[in-house]
Amino acid sequence: MTKVVFYKKDGVFYGFHEIGHAGYGEFGTDVICSALSAMTMLIINTAETVWGIDVTYEIEDETADITVTIKEALPEYAASREKQYAASGLIEGYYYQLMDMLEDYSDYLDVDAEEKEI
Repeated sequence: MTKVVFYKKDGVFYGFHEIGHAGYGEFGTDVICSALSAMTMLIINTAETVWGIDVTYEIEDETADITVTIKEALPEYAASREKQYAASGLIEGYYYQLMDMLEDYSDYLDVDAEEKEI
């Protein structure tokens, strides 16, 4: 099972931690793991390349342990309101996408959100 914990501060999404292989299919062909990897890289690439926002991330391939943090999603770190809303909205959108996936894949995916200081 893959567990994804989203981080929020004062209700604003700013990061997440993913751990574990979903176990839906064989290693390397698991569509749930593939979807999570693709969405995670979309977040990183969009924030860094398109919006020019610093993203801190660590990806451990063997354990499927991934942590992504975007400080600029929080008002106190944001260069502009537009970038702050874009970054936090991107992460929050990922949260809701995974909540939708839970309807069909709850045996392979667990999603939570917690208030956490950065």
